[in-house]
Amino acid sequence: MKYKISVISGDGIGPEIMKCSIDVMKSLEEKLNIEFELLEIEAGDSALKNNGIALSDEAIDKIKTTNACIKAPVGESAMEVIVKLRQLFDLYVNLRPAKTFPTVKGLDDDIDMLIVRENTEDLYKGQEFRIGDKAIALRTISEKASTRIAEYAFNIAKTRNNKVTAVHKSNVLKMTDGLFLECVNKIAQKNSNIKFSELYVDACAMNLIRDPKEFDVIVTTN
Repeated sequence: MKYKISVISGDGIGPEIMKCSIDVMKSLEEKLNIEFELLEIEAGDSALKNNGIALSDEAIDKIKTTNACIKAPVGESAMEVIVKLRQLFDLYVNLRPAKTFPTVKGLDDDIDMLIVRENTEDLYKGQEFRIGDKAIALRTISEKASTRIAEYAFNIAKTRNNKVTAVHKSNVLKMTDGLFLECVNKIAQKNSNIKFSELYVDACAMNLIRDPKEFDVIVTTN
């Protein structure tokens, strides 16, 4: 089986990371009898310097012809590359696994958690402007985005340990995080077989250090 993959090598440490990623893909080709056709895409700070634009329409069209895109970190043009791709392709799930391995010493043994982060709105959407001497950022939280990220978290929890923790700050951000938590609670009520809890983000940060094995799937905003 053959897959066409677009590759954005990025800036700074990006090319080094991408080289290692491609080495892994080559190993997978041999072990799984599959083939990756790699299509290099120029994007990021280097593209901005060379072409005057960090992510061109031509680059986007090339990405659309592939089965998937792997991207290493980019630099100062992150907003024009990362956020643009997330919005354009509606990449609403950001999965961040944290797992210990026997050969690598970690904070604790047997840590295996998955952070499910909404990926298309919140402050990371970059809705900013200035009024006089003030800079203002808009925080958008919608029922649609909150509901679908909650559904994803609960569905993936069913393949793991049936446990979901919602992380928020609704005691301060009553409207935005309040809506997020309301949506997650509705999905939790439909999945009574899954153990559900909620934590303020500062308490979560503390417990990630004190007792990381407490967590399985964490669902949160962007």
